[in-house]
Amino acid sequence: MKFSLILSILLPTISFSQQTAWFADAKLGIFIHWGMYATDGTSESWAFHNRTVPYPKYMSQMKGFTAQNYNPTAWAQLIKESGAKYCVITTKHHDGLALYDTKLKTAAPQKNTLWSSKYPLSTIHQTPIKKDVVAPLFQALEKEGIKKGAYYSLLDWSSNDYPGFYKDSSRYQLENDPARWQNFLTFMHGQIAEINTQLQPDLYWFDGDWEHSETEWQAAKIDSIIHHTNPNAILNGRLKSFGDYDTPEQNMPILHPDRSNWELCLTTNDNWGYRPSDTHFKSHFELLSIFTECIGMGGNLLLDIGPKADGTIPDEQIAILKEFGRWTHKHAAAIYGSIAGLPAGHYHGNSTLSKDSTTLYLFVPSPQGAILDKSNLMIPIYIKGLKNKPTSITLMGSEIQIESHEVGKISWSSVPGTLFIEVPVSAMDPMISVIEIKFKEPIQLYRGKGGFH
Repeated sequence: MKFSLILSILLPTISFSQQTAWFADAKLGIFIHWGMYATDGTSESWAFHNRTVPYPKYMSQMKGFTAQNYNPTAWAQLIKESGAKYCVITTKHHDGLALYDTKLKTAAPQKNTLWSSKYPLSTIHQTPIKKDVVAPLFQALEKEGIKKGAYYSLLDWSSNDYPGFYKDSSRYQLENDPARWQNFLTFMHGQIAEINTQLQPDLYWFDGDWEHSETEWQAAKIDSIIHHTNPNAILNGRLKSFGDYDTPEQNMPILHPDRSNWELCLTTNDNWGYRPSDTHFKSHFELLSIFTECIGMGGNLLLDIGPKADGTIPDEQIAILKEFGRWTHKHAAAIYGSIAGLPAGHYHGNSTLSKDSTTLYLFVPSPQGAILDKSNLMIPIYIKGLKNKPTSITLMGSEIQIESHEVGKISWSSVPGTLFIEVPVSAMDPMISVIEIKFKEPIQLYRGKGGFH
């Protein structure tokens, strides 16, 4: 009896680890926010919810959502080039427009003249696109060996059966009209079942959870709908307790998120969707610095792009993805399949370790800006608390073997000294260099307070 109980406790943990292993190794994903909001370059869904744009004007953007230059194969190839191992696209944002082939119709708001409620609110029936735009991308991603992620908003501000609409008002309270809420749940759960059957995502990225409790969403039922036919799918943490990994947004965490697996979702400029007025793109150096911070903490980066209404990706975002591709290809061993690096206090920077802990990778920011004479310039870095000696120290992407020396080691003390390394600027990567340090045995760290032992 006790043996059976132990097995029942251990098995879910084993299954969870196997299920999320690819995610933990992936390190980089690409987020795609695409919808009608790209037509006028307005805030995705929030524009009408916050009353900055009237609902009729917002929804009229469907007429300009043409995707006439959409090339899912080219998208998938660019994502592959970036070094990303998974991609998440919006199948339906808070505005209710489905980008996939939904068969389900929702209750339209009263006095609606913007879209025909005789048909589903989708790109097939309500836009000039007249087709499913998610399925061909998923097919292209699969061909490139990239895992497929489906963003889905649990809420739907366009559905007349959904309680919320504007930020300062609601259609009804759940306790006053439970039958109406059940109508919405039937619709929402039905769409998730459609996505699961039609698209078979490797990953679900839920959003909009903040408006209701786990019980009200019937999160257990959503989990069951997905895993009954798609047992290996993983879910983000916004499905409350049923999530497999945490998803902090925009701001890099200082402390490790609660779940062992996590990703930072981050925009390349200031907005998720296409905004022609938003030219505040993060620099390649800034984005790669954040990326190394994420993987140094054992997490992933989900980097967002917002295609235009015609299906083209802004040049700035193409350039960012290509630069990521250059950098990830050069330093692949330090990225994919790595684990979190040195604990705080050992190295003043980001780092990762090989899974067997016999190789340490140090990320060294390269000097930004013009340097007149790089020939003899060196950047000193140091590591504290290394008990075992390196067998080799190499600047990745070059043949340069780097010398080191230990400072402060006392012969009669077991406490290690500080290992100093000088990196030649002339050979450094334009953005961030990686120092590969190999050891004969798994790395051992001194974690004491200094002194004699």
